[in-house]
Amino acid sequence: MTANAVRLGAIREARSFAGPAPFFDSAEQTGAIFGENVFSLAVMQKRLPKSVFKSVAATMQRGEKLDAAHADVVASAMKDWAMERGVTHYAHVFYPLTGLTAEKHDSFLEPVGDGTAIWEFTGKTLIQGEPDASSFPNGGIRATFEARGYTGWDVQSPAYILENPNGNTLCIPTIFVSMTGEALDHKTPLLRSQAAMADQARRVLELFGHSDIDNVVSYCGPEQEYFLVDSSFVNTRPDLLGAGRTLFGAKPPKGQEFDDHYFGAIPDRVLAFMHDTERALFKLGIPAKTRHNEVAPGQFEIAPVFERANLASDHQQLLMTTFRAVAKQHGMECLFHEKPFAGVNGSGKHVNFSFGNRNQGNFLNPGDNPHDNAQFLVFCAAIIRAVHLHGGLLRLSVASAGNDHRLGANEAPPAIISIFLGDQLADVFDQIAKGGEATSSKQKGIVSVGVDTLPDLTKDPGDRNRTSPFAFTGNRFEFRAAGSNQTVAAPMVVINTIMAEALDFCANELDAAVAAGTEFNEAVQALLKKIIEQHGTVIFNGNGYSDEWHAEAEQRGLKNLRTTVDALPEYLTPESKALFTTYGVFNEAELESRYEIGIEQYLLTINVEANLTEEIARTTILPAALRYQTELANNVAALTTAGVAADTTDLVTLSRTIAELRAGIAELGTALAGKHDEEGIAEAAYVRDSVLPAMGRIRAAADELEAVVADDLWALPTYQEMMFIL
Repeated sequence: MTANAVRLGAIREARSFAGPAPFFDSAEQTGAIFGENVFSLAVMQKRLPKSVFKSVAATMQRGEKLDAAHADVVASAMKDWAMERGVTHYAHVFYPLTGLTAEKHDSFLEPVGDGTAIWEFTGKTLIQGEPDASSFPNGGIRATFEARGYTGWDVQSPAYILENPNGNTLCIPTIFVSMTGEALDHKTPLLRSQAAMADQARRVLELFGHSDIDNVVSYCGPEQEYFLVDSSFVNTRPDLLGAGRTLFGAKPPKGQEFDDHYFGAIPDRVLAFMHDTERALFKLGIPAKTRHNEVAPGQFEIAPVFERANLASDHQQLLMTTFRAVAKQHGMECLFHEKPFAGVNGSGKHVNFSFGNRNQGNFLNPGDNPHDNAQFLVFCAAIIRAVHLHGGLLRLSVASAGNDHRLGANEAPPAIISIFLGDQLADVFDQIAKGGEATSSKQKGIVSVGVDTLPDLTKDPGDRNRTSPFAFTGNRFEFRAAGSNQTVAAPMVVINTIMAEALDFCANELDAAVAAGTEFNEAVQALLKKIIEQHGTVIFNGNGYSDEWHAEAEQRGLKNLRTTVDALPEYLTPESKALFTTYGVFNEAELESRYEIGIEQYLLTINVEANLTEEIARTTILPAALRYQTELANNVAALTTAGVAADTTDLVTLSRTIAELRAGIAELGTALAGKHDEEGIAEAAYVRDSVLPAMGRIRAAADELEAVVADDLWALPTYQEMMFIL
C-alpha cells in the first residue's frame, strides 16, 4: 500500500458522497416553521395568565425587572410546552470565556417518596443554576478549590428546543458569574454595557425634546463567513483536527485569482447543506436572510436580519453550533477559523451595529438630508469620538491568534481602527468643521445603464469602502475587523461602552451650554464642531491597504496594534479601567482576569499549533521526503552504474529542502524549550517573535517539498483537493 492510500481513499469518499436523505414535507407551509421551537412571546401569551405575561413582556421588550413571584408560573408553562415537543431534559446555556457554548443537562424527572417520580420544573430552577466556576477560564478570580459559580436566566433571550433523534432538550440562555458576582462570561458584560449605553442615549433624546422614550437597545447583524471541507479530508489532516487550520499546504495551481467563486452558482451539495441549516435556524427563530459563495474556493457566507445585541449574540453562537452539526450530516466539516488556508481569503464576522428603540426608531438613520438631522449628527459624532478615543479597545475586542493571520492581509481591514463615513457624511462634517453648520447634503443620483428596456438605477450619495474597519453603510456602522470564530458579544461590549462614554460627554456638553443660556441648536452646532475638530483625525475614506495610510495613520496618532500581543495591554490602561468601571461594565478584577485569559488562550493556541507542526513535519512530511530522496538517489546510482550521465538537479534541490526542513524542526524545538524562561505577556511576545517564525520556516520547506515529492508518497490532502472537491 502506498503512503498516500488514505489520502486517495478520502478523495474517493468525497467525490462519491451522496449526502443525507433530502427533507421534504409537502404539508409544511413556507414560513410556518419559523420560531416553532422557541418559547416566544406569542407562545407565552397563549399559555401564561395575563398578569404574568404582561410582566414577562415588559422585561423582554422594555427591560423592566422581572417579578420573581411569577417565575414558578413561567417555569411550569415552559415545561409543559417543552414536554409536548418530546423534551425530557433542560439545560442552562451560557458562554464562558472559552469562546464556546457550555451547557449542563438535567432531567425534569423528580423522584418522590413512594417509589414513583413526577415531572417538575420550578421557578427557582429556571432562574438559577450552579456549574463549576473553577473549571472555566477565570483569570485568577476563582481558585481551583473555589468551585461555586452561578448561571442566571436571561429573560430577554427566549428559551428554545434543540432537537435530537434520541430526545429533545429545552435550552435556557443564561449569564454566568462567580459566587462573588464577577462576570465569567461574555453575556453579563454585554447586558451591563447595553444598559449603560441606553442610560446615556436617553439623556440625549430628552435634550432633543422626546418624552415618549422607549427602552433603548443596541442592534447587531453579524455576517458569518465559513469554509466547508469534506470530512474525509479533515479526518486525514491532524492540523485541521487539532488546530482548526492547515499548518501546511502549498498554493494550488488555481486559487481565487479568477474571482469566479464569489457570488457564483452554489454547488448542489453545499446548497443542500444550506437548505438544512436554514430550516434548523428558522425553527429556532434565527432570521437567516442571505447566503452566497464568498471569495475563496470552498468559502461561503450567511447573514441574518438585525436583532437586539444580546439575542444576536446568542443566535450567533447557536448558528455556529448548528452549522457544525448539519455539516457533519452532509459529510463535511464547517471551519470557522479565521485563516484555515494560507494564500486565500480568510473568514471574518462583520458586526453591523446600530441602536435605537420602537418610538424614535434607528438613531443612525440619516434621512434624505442628514445636514438637517441634528439628532442623527449628534449620535454619529458620538461614534466618531468613541472610535477615536478607544480604537485600541475596538482592536482588542477582535484580538486572537487566529485573527492575527487575517487582519491587514489585503482581505480584511488593517489593525488601524479608523472610520469611513462616505462622501455624503464626510461632506457634511467637513462643512461643520469649516463653518460650524452644515447647509447641504449630497443627494442620491441616477445610474443609466444604457439599455432602453431597463429602468434607471438609484445611485447612493456615497460609495462603500471594504478596507475600512468601521464603516458607515447607510443606516448603520459595520465593524469589519471581527474574526469568524469569535463571539460578537466581545466587540458589542466595547461598542456599547464607548458609546455610553461618548453620549455622556455629548449630554454634559449640551446640558452645560443650555444652562449657560446658549440656544439649543447653537449648542448642538458647537458640540459637533468641537468633536470633529478634536476627533476628526479618525475619519479616513481612502485605501486602508496602502503603505501610505500606515504612515499617515502614525502621523495622525492612531494606534496600529498589529498582533494580539500588542493589543492585550489595552485591558489595563488607566483609560480603559476608568471607562469600564465608570459605566459598571467591568471592575478592575474582571479586566485583569480577561487580560490573563487573553494571554493564556494565545499561548495555548500557539502551543498546540507548534506541537502539531513539529509532529506532522517529523512523522509525515520528512519520511515522505526521505523516501523520495532515496528513490532519486537510487535512480541516479543506477544510471551512473549503467554509464549514463544522470541529472542530479532534482536530487540536489530535494536534499537542500530536506536540510531546511530539518533545520526548521530543530529551530522550533529550541524555541519551544526557551519559552518557559518567560511568563505572562513576555512569554506571549516570545512565542510571537520566536515560535511562530520557526513554524513558518518549517512550513516554507514543507510546502516546497509538496511541490517536488512524488504524489504517490504525499499523505496529506492538498489544498487543490480540499477546497475544490465538494
